Amino acid sequence: MDANTTTRPIPAVILFGSPGSGKGTQAKLLRHCLNGPHISTGDMLRKHIDAQDGIGQQVVQLMKSGKLVPDELVNEFVETRIAEPDCRSGIILDGYPRTLNQAGVLLGMMGRYKFQPAVVHLVVDCDKIVARLSGRRQCPVCGTLYSLKTNPPKVAGICDLDGATLITREDDRESVIRERLREYESQTRPLLNYFQQAGVPMFEISGAGAPPDQIMRNICDALAKSGLIQGVPLEYPKAVPAAGVAP
Repeated sequence: MDANTTTRPIPAVILFGSPGSGKGTQAKLLRHCLNGPHISTGDMLRKHIDAQDGIGQQVVQLMKSGKLVPDELVNEFVETRIAEPDCRSGIILDGYPRTLNQAGVLLGMMGRYKFQPAVVHLVVDCDKIVARLSGRRQCPVCGTLYSLKTNPPKVAGICDLDGATLITREDDRESVIRERLREYESQTRPLLNYFQQAGVPMFEISGAGAPPDQIMRNICDALAKSGLIQGVPLEYPKAVPAAGVAP
């Protein structure tokens, strides 16, 4: 699509949230608020890898050598995606941008394609995130995730589906979680500061203390009051909380 064919600003929600904040759940729910796609750079990369196409092979080689996917390649993915017709009502960006270079390129795209960007930062207390994630258990056979608090197995320690003994994933151990949270803060804070200085509307929304559906409604309310969307949908799908995500 030609970047100059639309003159009406289109909402583009740039969604930030630490591991365990419920960001993935909110990204999926917000599709119904904006009537537009959830664009995850991680999902796009995985599709190329699964397809074993040229880009996928390039990404695999980079990963094997311990290198990050270059900003230029990720930027190209995103620009190609947001130019598609299904993005004309709005988009939710998840996992992008991750660097200041990507953030600058993104703002250029926003102008070319007539998007009005807004940053939504899901805020959850670190101790609550640790409690959420450290309470997760996974079936080593089928991969099903359980939360000891909100979605426990019928029999303690046993998978409902295949009877396997549940395990605690290495990245759900408290020391690992806290390190991931420190990394998130160090990587994300400069991006939030950049967007704030650039004059991009920014909303900090609590990601705890309410069901996912209500958190989604709080986000939509904030966007509507700022004139970025017309209003909050009266009806929307009820979320089934992922393990370790519900308050």
